[in-house]
Amino acid sequence: MTSGGPLQHFLDGFLEYLRHERGLSPRTLTAYQRDLEQLQAFLANDDISDPARVTEHHVRAFVARRHRQGQSGKSLQRLLSSVRGFFRWLLREGKAEQNPAAAVRAPRSGRHLPATLDADTIDRLLDIRDDSPLAVRDKAIMELFYSSGLRLSELASLEWAQLDLSSGMVRVKGKGNRSRIVPVGRKALEALHEWRKARAGMADLSEPAVFVSNRGKPISPRNIQARIRHWAVQQGLPSSVHPHLLRHSFASHVLESSGDLRAVQELLGHADISTTQVYTHLDFQHLAKVYDRAHPRAKKKN
Repeated sequence: MTSGGPLQHFLDGFLEYLRHERGLSPRTLTAYQRDLEQLQAFLANDDISDPARVTEHHVRAFVARRHRQGQSGKSLQRLLSSVRGFFRWLLREGKAEQNPAAAVRAPRSGRHLPATLDADTIDRLLDIRDDSPLAVRDKAIMELFYSSGLRLSELASLEWAQLDLSSGMVRVKGKGNRSRIVPVGRKALEALHEWRKARAGMADLSEPAVFVSNRGKPISPRNIQARIRHWAVQQGLPSSVHPHLLRHSFASHVLESSGDLRAVQELLGHADISTTQVYTHLDFQHLAKVYDRAHPRAKKKN
């Protein structure tokens, strides 16, 4: 960040706190920095460089301006989250007496439900009849995504030490350095065993990464995305299939079968159950379709 008086000093300190104490990813840190630099520029118009002078009125005016400029409700919610987090930190450090963003709420926007694949489509995607090393690797990648609901970053950085193939468990480190243990299903375990054998001809035993490129180095997230698109097309599916779609499908199918939202929250590694609750809408859609097909008074006439 550039220089800018006391506010700038505290913004720099807050980002250092997020980086070293919270262990946030570079991408998340960049989002925080961008949000807070927008606030800093807005306050500069009122010649405010001391956070102690920031009031709820300033925060509301800031959010209103961003809304008029076309920022979505979801983006404004994230923006407010950054501002609230900054002032919570200032309160903890004794540099503020109130959180001026605490009572401010973003305008509501329509909630977009995540897309999912049904079980038959998943079976079609994973019905890969190719025993080349890259195909074996790609099938193991997709099986693990769907089996355990991993994020793309979690799978790309996965090491053998995190996998226990004998007990069928994987330990992953998610957002905010939070660790969780997730089961690995039978099909995914079979695919991982096959990949481990095929991998011997592609990478040194000393390479800890589970998934490697044809050069024997850890595979990149972008490469994983490209390979899933490749197989979607190969299997006659839209090229819009992506890793997060497999994660969404995992969550939706587990909730549909179990009805246990708290368990799905734990499996996905969500810090807040409200993030997981979007899948209850998906589950309701499924139930509504079943009702429409099955109930004599709901069936539509041909």
